[in-house]
Amino acid sequence: MSEETIGHAIGRASAVALWGLGGKIVSIEAGVSAGLPGIDIVGLPDTSVSESRKRLRAALAYLGTPVATQHLTINLTPGTVPKVGTGFDLGIAVAVLRALGLIDNDDTADVIHCGEIGLDGRIRPVTGVLPALHTGMQAGFDRFVVPIGNASEASLLGRARILAVASLAELVNGYGGSMAVPPLPAVLEMDRPVPVATELHDLGEVQGQTEGRFGLEVAAAGGHNLLLRGTPGAGKTLLAQCLPGILPPLDDDEAVEVATVRSLRGELDGSDGLDHRPPFEAPHHRSTASALIGGRRPGTVGILSRAHRGVLFMDEAPEFSRDVLEALRQPMEARRIHIHRAWGSMVLPASFQLVMAANPCPCGVGMAGAGTDCRCTPLDKRRYRSRLSGPLLDRVDLQLELLPVSPADLRLGGAQETSESVAARVREARRRQAERFADCRWRLNAEAPGAWLRDHFALTPAVLSDLDRALDTGRITMRGYDRVLRVATTLADLGGKTGPDPDTMRTALALRTQET
Repeated sequence: MSEETIGHAIGRASAVALWGLGGKIVSIEAGVSAGLPGIDIVGLPDTSVSESRKRLRAALAYLGTPVATQHLTINLTPGTVPKVGTGFDLGIAVAVLRALGLIDNDDTADVIHCGEIGLDGRIRPVTGVLPALHTGMQAGFDRFVVPIGNASEASLLGRARILAVASLAELVNGYGGSMAVPPLPAVLEMDRPVPVATELHDLGEVQGQTEGRFGLEVAAAGGHNLLLRGTPGAGKTLLAQCLPGILPPLDDDEAVEVATVRSLRGELDGSDGLDHRPPFEAPHHRSTASALIGGRRPGTVGILSRAHRGVLFMDEAPEFSRDVLEALRQPMEARRIHIHRAWGSMVLPASFQLVMAANPCPCGVGMAGAGTDCRCTPLDKRRYRSRLSGPLLDRVDLQLELLPVSPADLRLGGAQETSESVAARVREARRRQAERFADCRWRLNAEAPGAWLRDHFALTPAVLSDLDRALDTGRITMRGYDRVLRVATTLADLGGKTGPDPDTMRTALALRTQET
């Protein structure tokens, strides 16, 4: 057998098997051999990948290149990595056409291919193009072939050589082959999840609730988790929906991370460029722990990852199941999710800011100053509050009790400060943090280790006295100690101070340990 024949006996291409926001480079090999006509795909393909042979056979027949009389073996390596999704179709097709000698280029293995093939040979858009490109670039690839329907999404990276194709015949011709391109319109759209409309508000709409507004500003400035507890109608949900409006916009790297998560879910269009608005996720209280965490199969993400770099709002938090609430604990500390399943393990991003809203008791009115009669027994109240466990609340920096809105608050009308002016103070506080943490791996006060803050500010026993007393008496834990220190640092940033002082320490402690 000649060298040329051997060269055409095995066709090669490359693709990406996604695992969370990252993935593994998959080498696709296709060989033509004697035997019964058919196509075999090996290398841990799932059902959607195995069905690629049927789509490919029909597409090649439609384009005038039937393979019904040949036996093809397609190997996806490494064989230990599960391959999921229809995005492997294009790479498989290129490897097969190279093995058949219909593509002469010998560098197809140096190109990442991503796309689904229709029965008429058109290339259909798929999910996960952005993380696939990012994985390929990290592995040293600089050329990518994607569906034309994903062209806008692929252009968001801006550092790769992208070829967007509408049909398999078009790609064959681009590789130096000769195949008639059917006169069919390109497939530009795909079935995308219907986005849930997020109702956001301006702080100017909030009547009264001075303490709640202040707590929201502190939370935004330092990236702190927040619990709002109060009677129905006190404005808990309204305040939470104002938080995205006072957060600074995402920088380019953060926006790409958010876009990558949306790409995995098939929600990313990309035609309007990068979206720099922080995400806002508000799951229903009947959501399951699996929906929260994700990872049902490689490449799937949950609600926590969708809230990455943004806000996770849990309204009526005690009504969520215990499994869901306790699943928050590890991501709140690590800012990522470690998932272990039968198919393997992966890490998903989950750097979110948690905001929880809760009633004071099951009937909702059991709060001092509410002016109404509570129908709950002390046992009912204790049981209701215990749904938010101590270890979970220990990770919540700010815990506020909101009283009902009074007639005097309503008469203030439009005198309330708007989100725009509050956002300006938040941006200034974030700027001070950026300067302070310029050489650190963290960027916000909520992420800074307490030991680092104590050493950096050289805090004296006089400054820490109230905090030390609270620790000695059991009002706070050591984790709470550091979190109060983080909030005090944020208060100092908002006040233009060089660091925490006794006043900011007392205020931070009061914002964490309020009880009714």
